[in-house]
Amino acid sequence: MSADAGRDDWNQHWDAYEAAARLNPAQDFRARLVRDALALDRAAGPVRLLDIGSGQGDFAQKLLAAFPGAQYVGIELSRSGVEHSRRKVPSARFFEGDVQRPLELPDEYRGWATHAVCAEVLEHLDDPAQALRHVLPWMAPGGRLIVTVPGGPMSAFDRHIGHRRHYTPAALGALLADAGLDRVDVRGAGFPFFNVYRLAVIAQGDGLAEKAGQPGFDARLGPRIAAKVFGGLFRMTTSRSRFGWQLVAQATRP
Repeated sequence: MSADAGRDDWNQHWDAYEAAARLNPAQDFRARLVRDALALDRAAGPVRLLDIGSGQGDFAQKLLAAFPGAQYVGIELSRSGVEHSRRKVPSARFFEGDVQRPLELPDEYRGWATHAVCAEVLEHLDDPAQALRHVLPWMAPGGRLIVTVPGGPMSAFDRHIGHRRHYTPAALGALLADAGLDRVDVRGAGFPFFNVYRLAVIAQGDGLAEKAGQPGFDARLGPRIAAKVFGGLFRMTTSRSRFGWQLVAQATRP
């Protein structure tokens, strides 16, 4: 990432926005999309999952509750995120690491992952193709990678937390191919209600970052009602639409 410490300080972001992230209905929506794309219930053998940008461990916690036999390794840039994750999910392993550099994991994980997830990470990176190349040595040949990135316009909050760009399906597909991945499939999702939610976030302007970082944000009635309403609406959105502003991709390591 660039040297802009404010927008790229993920220790500060996870400490400030941990409660807001838990409340965010878009997080649950994306997690469902990723779980569906992984299709772990149809996996041919033992599942070994590598999560690039594992955040605070929320996805790991939910996935392992559904698939307790899976092995799970998370890589997260921020020490704060790793600490949150280890407390939430002691059965998984979490490492601090920067995907923009060659990953330094124990050798036992080289060629290890049958499945990998990179959710809401690439939009933060100056060189996302190189970052994906750093992931490939830790995936097994034929391993499946699931990627999510935002499409549509950016909000002030997106810029505050370091988004470099949002993607179109064509741009994301080209990126994955450039990184050396095969069998790339990209789709939009979330039309129309996810788009409406994103427009509501955009309308909040610069004030959302300050409000979401205040203590007790997740206990306030307004955000809780909004999260419940949009959470319900997201269950009625399309899982594949060229108009959807949530992008989901599947690809395979050669």
